[in-house]
Amino acid sequence: MTVLSFARAAFLASVFVTFLGEKGQAAELRVLAGGAMTAVWAEVKPKFEQVSGHKLDIFFGTTPNLIKEATSGKAFDVGVVPVEVMQDAGARAKFAAGTTSDVARVGLGVAVRAGAPKPNIGTPDALKAALLDARSIATLPASAAGAQVMKAFERLGVAVAIKGKLQAKAAPAEIVAAVEKGEAELGVFLLNVLTAPGLDVVGPFPADLQQEVVFTGAAAADTKQGDAAKALLGYLKSPEASAIIKAKGMTPG
Repeated sequence: MTVLSFARAAFLASVFVTFLGEKGQAAELRVLAGGAMTAVWAEVKPKFEQVSGHKLDIFFGTTPNLIKEATSGKAFDVGVVPVEVMQDAGARAKFAAGTTSDVARVGLGVAVRAGAPKPNIGTPDALKAALLDARSIATLPASAAGAQVMKAFERLGVAVAIKGKLQAKAAPAEIVAAVEKGEAELGVFLLNVLTAPGLDVVGPFPADLQQEVVFTGAAAADTKQGDAAKALLGYLKSPEASAIIKAKGMTPG
């Protein structure tokens, strides 16, 4: 076993002994997760299941979807959601009291179809010109990130001018598909979502306009799998999970 492998094994062992105890049993956790972290979960889920023995059933959604799901009365065990979900009083009441644990953050950016010319977006004025020149723009207004995108359009003074060419998508993957197929000239959303096959990232928003979406984690207030929920939240802060988050274009914590 290499030194790195041994260190990883020792870390994971310490995490799960701490959270599960010697008599810990495998559990199935229902997780509410922000849809923009789908690519992260695609790698985290099997790794966590392998090392912990627990199984994850993940519900992905936008901020409004997640608030609705959390307050629907349907049981869940853990949430890793945009902080805007926690700012809704009804949804916050469904999570355990106390401090939440920030898991990942990511800023806004612009992408084009792979191989297409990249507009200049290096300054607010350049981004404004690029938006006005674009034939079509795909984004996801009904989400925490989409709300920030729309606010940026308002700050740039282009919200009214580009309204007719905005394509409002229902999920992050739909933005990627629209740009990849050439149905939308620009995709404007979270950088990690836009870092996808078939797209070329033009770049992040200019610093004066940049906003980050923060995904934070907490156990459900009435979960019956508290130890397993803590194990998952602990794993999401581990070096292994942090490396996955970084590889998917996000910043851990």
